Amino acid sequence: MKYAPLGDTGIKVSRLCLGTMNFGEQNTEAEAREQLDYALAQGINFIDTAELYPVAPRAETCGRTEEFIGRWLKGRGDRDKIVLATKVVGRSTWLPWIREGRARLNRANIEAALNGSLKHLQTDYVDLYLLHWPDRKTNFFGRLGYTPEDDSDATPLEETLSVLGDCVKSGKVRHIGVCNDTPWGVMKLLEIAGRTGGPRLVTVQNPYNLLNRTFEIGLAEVAHREKVGLMAYSPLGFGVLSGKYIGGARPAGARLTLFDQFKRYLTPAGLAATEAYAALAKKYDLTLAQMAIAYVNSRPFLTSTIIGATKMEQLKANVATIDMTLPAELLNEIEAVHTRHPNPCP
Repeated sequence: MKYAPLGDTGIKVSRLCLGTMNFGEQNTEAEAREQLDYALAQGINFIDTAELYPVAPRAETCGRTEEFIGRWLKGRGDRDKIVLATKVVGRSTWLPWIREGRARLNRANIEAALNGSLKHLQTDYVDLYLLHWPDRKTNFFGRLGYTPEDDSDATPLEETLSVLGDCVKSGKVRHIGVCNDTPWGVMKLLEIAGRTGGPRLVTVQNPYNLLNRTFEIGLAEVAHREKVGLMAYSPLGFGVLSGKYIGGARPAGARLTLFDQFKRYLTPAGLAATEAYAALAKKYDLTLAQMAIAYVNSRPFLTSTIIGATKMEQLKANVATIDMTLPAELLNEIEAVHTRHPNPCP
């Protein structure tokens, strides 16, 4: 395994992070334990979850992923060897089962969410606590362009950071980060931290893959210069970059077969780009999934790539990408495809 610094924290995290959003929906508790044990045996010390999980989100399953991890953690007795990340949801009127649909990034909500996560995870602290998405209205979850909207009721970032600072002071949280945020959001939180002495962001968890490299447009420079490295999620674009949906295929049990609301990467433009990348991987005797994850692993602004799987053979193949180095000729050809198909699935 390879490791990278988590900001300036002094913590080293594995360049591969185990994502757990399938635990409790597509994976049973026994399968989750098998994945967790295998990941640790391969040197992965970084585990990512969220109060919302599993996905697709439902009232009946909310919190189940954290509960699976909590029972696993309790049985191991080596909490100090694991860097554990979880998340608090942002403005969530569309999730009525989470704090009665009034979830916001204010004091009452963050404290309630954190205490709930600690109970589920059966731990006294989380190493990394992330804002799952902004409270303000901005462009994320597939929106490329920003359109001003009235969000005068948004929780001020100063309040959010103040609450997170108290969570750090209490010992319940070691470090903080954001997800699905923009260059403005990251820089504004860094500015507030510098001005008030609040906790500093150490990572940003955003989508990044061959079909969506929008992180490079503004956030890559922020990540590099401010040491707020990327935790890249969806390196396979919800599985599209495995190639299994090419030609209109819908394999039984696959995520996008089960949950058609996650069709962000199944656009005609996205599938056309996927076919081009698949041909390129075949030319270099690689699977498309291997090439896609190895590409993300190679990025200089990366802290860790979040890998997830429903089957052990998928997880093993994903973990094996850590030892892969893509040749310069292949990287050049990837750029050529990207030029022809720029960010088809933002």
